[in-house]
Amino acid sequence: MKKLGSLWIPLLLLALVLPQTANAASLLIPVGQVVGLELSNDTVTVAAIDETLGQNAKAAGLQAGDVLLSVNGQSVTTAAEVRRAVSSAQGPVELVVRRDGRERRIQVEPAQTPEGPQLGVYLRQGITGIGTVTWYDPESHQFACLGHGVNDPSGSLLAMTRGSAYPASIQAVKRGQSGQPGQLMGTVTDRTPLGILSANTGSGVFGAAQAEFSGTPMPVGAAGEVHAGKASILSTISGTEIREYSVEILKIYPKSRQNGRNMLLKVTDPALLDATGGIVQGMSGSPILQDGKFIGAVTHVLVNDPTTGYGIFLENMLEAAGSPLPLAATAGR
Repeated sequence: MKKLGSLWIPLLLLALVLPQTANAASLLIPVGQVVGLELSNDTVTVAAIDETLGQNAKAAGLQAGDVLLSVNGQSVTTAAEVRRAVSSAQGPVELVVRRDGRERRIQVEPAQTPEGPQLGVYLRQGITGIGTVTWYDPESHQFACLGHGVNDPSGSLLAMTRGSAYPASIQAVKRGQSGQPGQLMGTVTDRTPLGILSANTGSGVFGAAQAEFSGTPMPVGAAGEVHAGKASILSTISGTEIREYSVEILKIYPKSRQNGRNMLLKVTDPALLDATGGIVQGMSGSPILQDGKFIGAVTHVLVNDPTTGYGIFLENMLEAAGSPLPLAATAGR
């Protein structure tokens, strides 16, 4: 998820380009299913330090946010590699970490436990979070999520090297209110991936599905067909149930805007307003439908007004994915 901004924030929480699809489907499935996303950039970061087991690490100068580069001269890119290197160490271990753009060497005496030597720190690999699947192409099996990119802790687009999407379920909702964006709180329900992620771009996260996403195929509306007025979104805000909710598109912005803000929309559905207060984190990627066509995805919420947010044109997401606009959407243009 991108960082909280002063005026708006994206809803999740992360530029590669997929190979162009030679024969794009004339119809796409608007999905609206919530998934767990896991994006890795081959780095291991100290997320927190245990108050008991991590006393030596803390005293040695290790800090939350440090990126671990090597342990006793062995390069590490996963948490498992860090654990193996520490468990095989005899005595203190030398860590090379990156902090504020500089490399530092830190000597740590691991804590001795029945399971063997441990640093006593919690490690994070890449970025994980809850998001919404926007579209699925039943012909190419390509799918898209979020409508915006996933950022690393520095605020830059995460240079993803691999990633997966997993089945998930929404357990609770933190309602949004002015100044305090809400959030969908979910959990991964199965570690068998629904799809393998291939690209993290400013216009969405893309991948190849390993299982089909259900839904009714719809024609894609080109950017020039989108207009102010009534529309709807597909979202999951409880369990795994996908529901359609009414919104109104208030304003249209140029297609050339590449920040995921091509349209301003307002939630008008009483049920959604009652349950969430409007747009909340985790709804990023919720498909937007208008006039029987699939036109875009929800991307951001206004911090000071959770009933209002932004959406991206579906045409822009397709271009970022390397897919031409489906033929059915170009008729009459």
